[in-house]
Amino acid sequence: MGKEKQAALILFVFLILIIGVRPSGSQQAVPLSRGQEENQVNGRDYFIREYIIGPRDLLEIKVFELPEFDHTVRVSEDGSITLPLIGNIQIGGLTKDKAEERLSELLEKYVKKAQVSIFIKEYQSSLVAIIGAVEKPGMYELVGRQTLLQMISQAGGFNDTAANEIYVLREGQDGTTASISIDLEDLMINGNQNLNIPIQANDVINVPVDKLINVYVFGEVRQPGALQVKMSNKITLLQAIAQAGGLSENATKRGVTIKRRDKSGKEINLSVNLNDIIKGKKKDIPLQEGDVVIVKQSIF
Repeated sequence: MGKEKQAALILFVFLILIIGVRPSGSQQAVPLSRGQEENQVNGRDYFIREYIIGPRDLLEIKVFELPEFDHTVRVSEDGSITLPLIGNIQIGGLTKDKAEERLSELLEKYVKKAQVSIFIKEYQSSLVAIIGAVEKPGMYELVGRQTLLQMISQAGGFNDTAANEIYVLREGQDGTTASISIDLEDLMINGNQNLNIPIQANDVINVPVDKLINVYVFGEVRQPGALQVKMSNKITLLQAIAQAGGLSENATKRGVTIKRRDKSGKEINLSVNLNDIIKGKKKDIPLQEGDVVIVKQSIF
């Protein structure tokens, strides 16, 4: 990777570390421009671009049924390779498929319907930035083909403050930046390996620091008190009661109150019948920062 790109990437990461990586409100990646936001896509739906050939890559080039044309070459610093008959060809910046098409077209002068296959034997060494809620954030060398989790492991893994959604910022060939959203729970718990995407040179892996919120459960529960949970976990009323040890023997499911404050600071009281939620008649209620849940005693 050129010194200018390395310097730009290091400066970009330095600025991110200054302004912080924790999103405000909903989980967001590092702020993007309007044009960049249009390219923000979900990881599971995102078509991962093939590896971009670059300087110092070692390529094994094969021509179908013509072994005499097979060659192993290393890409020069200017992104070119030299092959018999064809001579000097610029393939740096092309994907493997595009490079195969390019070589096939050039060989058509000598071989009818040439079918060229390129195998990348050695990948260029490049830098990847890993920032946010990992044990050892910083710049890491990308050697060979590495996946998201392999790179995260180099940074010591996620720490306890990691959010449930992380982002890979990737520059496209047209100069725009896409933010690939990865659902961490789907990847780590459900084992969705489609989200364990290949990492490319100059990627920035942003693991946002999740905000911790406090909710309080009092009254007829077995372990009344404060609960501290990640905002991204979106704790609900039933979950909070369960974490507080569940209802006591004297509790009534019909007498639950949620006390919360609106944006103006005014207190709001929500009366809830747990039976309606348990039976599926009403949806469980997501709790917010500072909510106080009071479970009343049964009068019977």
